[in-house]
Amino acid sequence: MDDILVIAHILDGRVKKGTHSAVTFASSVADHLNCTYSILALGDDLSTPRDILVSLGAQKVILGEAPGLDQALAERWAPIIEQVVKEGSYGMVVSPSSTTAKDVLPRLAHRLEAGMASDVIDVTFQGDTLHYTRPMYAGNINATVEIVTDRHVVTVRQTEFPAFEPLEDKSPLEVIPIPPPPSEVLERITFESFERAVSERPDLTEAKVVVSGGRGLKSSEGFRIIEELADLLGGAVGASRAAVDSGFINSDFQVGQTGKIVSPELYIAVGISGAVQHLAGMKSSKVIVAINRDEDAPIFQVADFGFVGDLFKAVPEMISQIKNLEKE
Repeated sequence: MDDILVIAHILDGRVKKGTHSAVTFASSVADHLNCTYSILALGDDLSTPRDILVSLGAQKVILGEAPGLDQALAERWAPIIEQVVKEGSYGMVVSPSSTTAKDVLPRLAHRLEAGMASDVIDVTFQGDTLHYTRPMYAGNINATVEIVTDRHVVTVRQTEFPAFEPLEDKSPLEVIPIPPPPSEVLERITFESFERAVSERPDLTEAKVVVSGGRGLKSSEGFRIIEELADLLGGAVGASRAAVDSGFINSDFQVGQTGKIVSPELYIAVGISGAVQHLAGMKSSKVIVAINRDEDAPIFQVADFGFVGDLFKAVPEMISQIKNLEKE
């Protein structure tokens, strides 16, 4: 296989953790196939993330800077990535799984006439043939797939590959700026706005502790105890789709098949029954604690620790005990 191109994901000038996981994947494949990997970053201003990108062991770091590229729109990114891939003769494009990847990578695969494997959780080798493992049917089964086109387009789950640790003594052989894209690429569509929930808590997909609430909280006011518990533990707040659909909390906090995939060291599910769609987004968490009044709730089948009872009594008691420990 020809060399590998990793698409970096950057938000507010910071390299997202998912990029490090994609580099881990690319590094493993490159070592096995005796090839190299490069990193491509697109954005308005890449001066801040540049130092991190050059420490990730890549053969090349390719920087594409132009006004409007921070918006990560498929219509803008896909033609640029296609040009880099073809000019560099890359045989594989790798990106962390994300909403951006779901928008950009299928379009890119079409332009490259390449097969695509999404949400990859493992890769095995049979000679130079790669077999990708990816979950299907809300994670109920794992499928092993093979891409038979010359080029491969792959997205990898951040939760399944450890973050690549920056190297202190190794820089890329080249840092290459690429020319700004043609104006028609940037002007083809108009970007109106991007709305997101602003929080001082850790990013949901990168937090070591996640406290999630479900329909059992009954209202948006009920989420206040979830927020208080998360703050005491230095964690992020999550939610089930039922809670989001009920208007208790913004969809940015949704965990599950149609939300965000998380794998924290501690996941506390409060008032969440454990529908298969939710489990698909959090069951790889290291330790799962479930609080639910229904002892038959599916969430208890994946929980390491479970409490059957009234969450409005259990969670305040947890908060009280944690505060007492902090005083000691």
